[in-house]
Amino acid sequence: MSQDLWLQNYDAACRLAQEIAENIHERNRQLRTGGNPAKLNMTLRASLQRLKQNIAQLKETLTRASAQRRIMQAEADRRQNLVDDLATRETRLNASFKADISEAEPSRSSLMTGGNGSGPAVNPWLVNESEETRGLSFGEIKHQQQHIIEVQDAGLDALAVVISRQKQMGQEIGNELEEQNEIIDDLAQLVDKTDSRIKNETHRVKLLDTKSASCGMLVVIVLLLIAIIVVAVWQT
Repeated sequence: MSQDLWLQNYDAACRLAQEIAENIHERNRQLRTGGNPAKLNMTLRASLQRLKQNIAQLKETLTRASAQRRIMQAEADRRQNLVDDLATRETRLNASFKADISEAEPSRSSLMTGGNGSGPAVNPWLVNESEETRGLSFGEIKHQQQHIIEVQDAGLDALAVVISRQKQMGQEIGNELEEQNEIIDDLAQLVDKTDSRIKNETHRVKLLDTKSASCGMLVVIVLLLIAIIVVAVWQT
């Protein structure tokens, strides 16, 4: 018996979330090594949008199945918890993606010029500088940013573990449902066989009742005939 379609879609969404977490980790690595993550950022935006749509579809399908009572309430509650956890992970992934540290770093051209490719150099750190970076050198600020990325990576690693565990739970739930469905199918077949046997036995009992009634009438008729013969003989 094939796995429930909702669980298949849930597993696919978990795999997508895992892929997004790995891509964010790779994006951060490229930022640390001075690479260009522009292409990876485009992929991440598309993947995050697709994950959001998948979660919305899971919620809609679950609500419809629960309203139509196609699944038990306990199973509906368990699936609701799964999709809520997945939505929470999607929010965290979005937050990790939007916290693009490279956007806070000035480009090399802006450091050398006034930001438009010409004019005197302007230190961008002096414009609306936060308390955390005030008084720090460029190297110290860069080191601070790398530390933030490392903290994000640690959070993503922990998130990946949670996603993997949730995926395993979804698979175990699917396997359990398959076993329960097989048991229900076996019970249904047994009930059908028992119902057929009951109908056959009921038919046989009705036939026996009919035969018994016929035999009883025949006995009565024979007794009446014997009585008539005895009376006739006695009178003669």
